[in-house]
Amino acid sequence: MARISISGIGIEYELLGRPGAPAVAITPGGRFSKDSPGLRELGEALAAGGRRVLLWDRPSCGASDICFDAESESVLHGLTLTKLIRALDLGPTALAAGSAGSRVSLIAASRDPDAISHLILWWISGGTIGLITLANYYCADSAIAASRGGMARVAELPSWAEQIKRNPRNRDIILAQDPAKFIETMERWAMFYIPSSASPVPGVSPQDFARVRMPTLIFRSGKSDLAHTRRTSEWVHELIPQSKIIDPPWGDAEWNERSDAAAKEGRGLFERWPLVAPSILDFTSK
Repeated sequence: MARISISGIGIEYELLGRPGAPAVAITPGGRFSKDSPGLRELGEALAAGGRRVLLWDRPSCGASDICFDAESESVLHGLTLTKLIRALDLGPTALAAGSAGSRVSLIAASRDPDAISHLILWWISGGTIGLITLANYYCADSAIAASRGGMARVAELPSWAEQIKRNPRNRDIILAQDPAKFIETMERWAMFYIPSSASPVPGVSPQDFARVRMPTLIFRSGKSDLAHTRRTSEWVHELIPQSKIIDPPWGDAEWNERSDAAAKEGRGLFERWPLVAPSILDFTSK
């Protein structure tokens, strides 16, 4: 593992595979780290197929530094990703991502398309219920904690426990925030997730989609998945004319089954992501 400063934010990352090989960056969902079950296994499968693989902790995830100085968390992640790719001199890089990672990758591809060679997306977050849930998941608990007990209460939240454990400096970053300004930031970040009739993905306008020029592969979402609706995946496909949409290598209830297994058995949400490796290798070889 290694660490680099990107725009003053400490970013933890790891590279797998042969230096100089065509690169693929893997980005997970939630605020999960690059060490979540399934991610390394996907990376190793891609490396075995001749790719240079970037595993990374986004700002406020895993061992990277927490950062609240951004128009939105997803935009911060997208901009950090392309800056990281350029700082590591990986060359045009394929982005392979699911859930929040798909949103981050779309933002990265639309803001800095020259840094991206291919785009491979699955579990694209969307739909009214899915997006409203994200506003609560990412922002509400922290804002409420700050309003009731200041930043010390925020630092005690389970949602920040892993980041503080793996990077003790993160507690100091949280405590250094002004509570009133922090609450304003959480309210602004929550507004980011308000559903729009113009675009299926927060932070990616129709004009942004027009800048997504690279070859794009989309795995169709399951009908039963309210967090990453089927209509969202199909709408993204419609907005990227050169994209290809295919069925995923798992069943319709994959998200619900993985969520249940995570809640009841402590299993990883992404543990079956290595199943997409053959499709990624095939698609990026063209």
